Amino acid sequence: MTYDVAVIGGGMVGTAIAYGCAARGARTALVDQGDLSLRAARANAGLIYSQGKGEGMPAYAAWTRHSISLWPTFAEAMASVSGRDIGFRQRGVLAFCLGEEELETRRALLHRMHNQIGGPASPVHLVDRRELEAMLPDVRLGERVAGATYSPEDCDVNALPLLRALYTGFLAAGGVHLPERTVGRITTDGGGFAIVSDRDTVHADKVVVACGLGIPTLAPMVGLHAPVHPVRGQMIVTERLAPMLPIPGSGVRQIREGVVQIGTTMEEGESVPATSVADLARMASRAAAVIPALSAARIVRGWAGIRPMTPDGFPIYQQSPSHPGAYVAVCHSGVTLCAAHAGPLAEAILAGRLPDNVADLHPDRFDVHTA
Repeated sequence: MTYDVAVIGGGMVGTAIAYGCAARGARTALVDQGDLSLRAARANAGLIYSQGKGEGMPAYAAWTRHSISLWPTFAEAMASVSGRDIGFRQRGVLAFCLGEEELETRRALLHRMHNQIGGPASPVHLVDRRELEAMLPDVRLGERVAGATYSPEDCDVNALPLLRALYTGFLAAGGVHLPERTVGRITTDGGGFAIVSDRDTVHADKVVVACGLGIPTLAPMVGLHAPVHPVRGQMIVTERLAPMLPIPGSGVRQIREGVVQIGTTMEEGESVPATSVADLARMASRAAAVIPALSAARIVRGWAGIRPMTPDGFPIYQQSPSHPGAYVAVCHSGVTLCAAHAGPLAEAILAGRLPDNVADLHPDRFDVHTA
């Protein structure tokens, strides 16, 4: 059998694209390394978040804004196909600032973003401590909290139920999941592609390379280029607590089940998904400085995950000039951009092109000769 599309990579990015293709009637295969892979979703804080995203790259700010606008309808679809709540809530997101220096740094960031063409990814407001206390009347804030920035359109979701919903929707749409396969080679095959793994060969008219840290190995085989390197993220969750934080914060949020999620770190070049006591202690200390009541909460689990990061931190999308039908997609904002990947990106891939609004997110920006 020859599929219309084969997506390599069963993480948040790859599964969203595969779901979007299958939901539009394409015969789609999802070639997935399975539990052996370094799932970036394991280190995702679950924020659908715009603050600061796109500084120096207005196209990324606009792409983020577009994805966030699609999320309410997309979340309904995910809850429907999976038959369960994915924890989606659009209640805004706060970025707490400890001390006046952090607050001024955030103020300067907002000023730079507003001066860029395209502006910030969504409306963001600077709130002082008095305004923050009014927004969180039942929360006793730490003495060092000087204020925050607030993006009212931002959202949060439970990342692992979301990934499960994407997978369920993909299967319900007729998609074929091919797990426990490590792809070693991609070759052309009579106008299409042969994806050769350690178990078998999958044939498809189009191929999307969306396997995170595996991209630098596979992408050049079909004329694609996406430089990525590993970044480790560590997370903490507490025991279930009474409702205490009605608006999620960057680095600390309470999910619907009551646990408080703390994190994540951004450790450049770390490729081993291991936790460190020092980093977990630092994250826990900052969370307690924001909300002192957390100092009495019992930590249930700490863990780490590895995320792919591009040289400038912005996504990469490319259509191969030498192998028509081959695409690459990678980003570190797999949850935020999930609605766009399952929607306009998947639709454009099936149409044989990339969306116009991701043209500036091409890897040519890293090519010094082109520059």
